[in-house]
Amino acid sequence: MSIDRAVSAFAGIMILVSVLLTVMVSPYFVWLTVFIGANLFQSAFTRFCPAARIFKALGFKSGSTY
Repeated sequence: MSIDRAVSAFAGIMILVSVLLTVMVSPYFVWLTVFIGANLFQSAFTRFCPAARIFKALGFKSGSTY
């Protein structure tokens, strides 16, 4: 799996988890969803993504392989 796909999968899972936590635990978990969205938005312009760096350190391949 490439870094691009891993980041997309991780972001999707985190959004689903944050929505579930917002509904079942506390409405304040909506801020986790906002943080994830803001991070995705800024990474589109700055090309800096903390999750991508972590996946690279874990040995995921660079590039997009769709």
